[in-house]
This record gives sequence, C-alpha cells and structure tokens, in this order.
Amino acid sequence: MARFWSRRQVQKDEVDTLSEQLVTVLDPAAVASEAYRSLRTTLLYAVANTPPTVILVTSPGLMDGKSTTCANLAVVLAQAGKETLVIDGDLHKPSLHKIFRVPNVNGMVNVLTGEYDLSEMYTELSPGLKILSTGPIPPSPAELLISGRLVPLIRQARQLFDYVLIDSPPTELVSDPMIIATQADAVMLVLNSEETSKVSMHRAVHDLEAVGANVVGTVINKAPKTEIHRYEYNY
Repeated sequence: MARFWSRRQVQKDEVDTLSEQLVTVLDPAAVASEAYRSLRTTLLYAVANTPPTVILVTSPGLMDGKSTTCANLAVVLAQAGKETLVIDGDLHKPSLHKIFRVPNVNGMVNVLTGEYDLSEMYTELSPGLKILSTGPIPPSPAELLISGRLVPLIRQARQLFDYVLIDSPPTELVSDPMIIATQADAVMLVLNSEETSKVSMHRAVHDLEAVGANVVGTVINKAPKTEIHRYEYNY
C-alpha cells in the first residue's frame, strides 16, 4: 500500500486496505475530517503558552470512539507537518493496529519489559506518522505500567516527536488511564453523546484529576443530526 497520506484523494486500492474509521485519510473533505482538523488547530494554538506534547486520549466507557479519535487526530497532526507518534496504550483490548491495519506482534509491552528500545518498535505509517502498537498482551497491565519503564519510554518519545498521542482503556474499567495520565501533559476525554451520562463524565474527570492529570477538554462523538458536525469538541 502507498502510505503517503496527504489531503489528496486516496486511491481505491488504498481504501481497501484501510479501516473505514480513518475518515481523515479516506475522505479528507468530509465534515468529520474538518472537525478533526479544527481539533488539531485547537491543540496547536489554543494552548500556545504551554502546548502539550504528550496527550492521553481516553473515555469513561466502551464504544465512545476514543481510538477512532486518537487515530484521526494523529493523522491530521502528521498532515500538518508534525512528527507524530501514536501509541496504543490499551494493554487489555488494543485496536489501533486494526484501525491502521498493521501487525501487532511486538510493541509497547516489549519496550516496557526492556526487551527492545522504542526506536526499534514503532512502525512508519506515512511521512511524519509512526505507530507503537501494544505487542503481546501482558497478564497484569497495571503492574507493567507502574514498573518504572513507562517514564523513560515517554521521555524518549518526547525527544523524538513533536506530538505523542496515547490511546488507553476506558477510565471506568481499569486503573491504567490514571497511571498513564501521570506522565502525560494533557488528557483528552472522548464522550458518546448517545451513551455517556453526566455521572460517568464527572466520575472520569474526578478520577483523572485525583492523580494530578490535566484534563484539557472533551470530544463528543455521535452528536445529534441537528448539529453541524458529527464530531463536536470543547476546550
């Protein structure tokens, strides 16, 4: 597959090998793609005094669209000329490798166990865009994350990339997002307008802020059809 993902029209053979969730690649002119570019602009300029480099993308529950949001935001950041690394930090049920259609043999877990270096494990998706998939699922993800090797992994990622996006499990299910959030500059909370309750949202924010996380804003998926954009964002 030709992996140069610019704003040009993607050819049919490329469409067949990409997940339909990558709307920013498959249909750059779509309203949803423009919403992701607007979200990118917010990240690049709205917090210009202290722009976040490492951003955790999480959600209160399942099927809120966090992985789709993380993947498409990574694409548009790379399209803007930013060296971007997207990390699948969901060591329970990873999905970014499915969205980008890459193998998931080795990855973040191999770096956290000290088996490989970060630079040996990421895969280039397109110019300026790399992915670090999870690799083999560990028996105790939370224990692996607090083992001490997450800090140097994030530190090295900061040195190599302009932006590092980390997809994590939902906050309601496991403690992993709170562990990863301690190493991130900002947390983006993805909500589902049809499923996420205010109670779930406030609980997620409370749990993240309890560990000192900087929750900078929310992305609302599946907004009502009366809204202009399918993807709404609020900072």
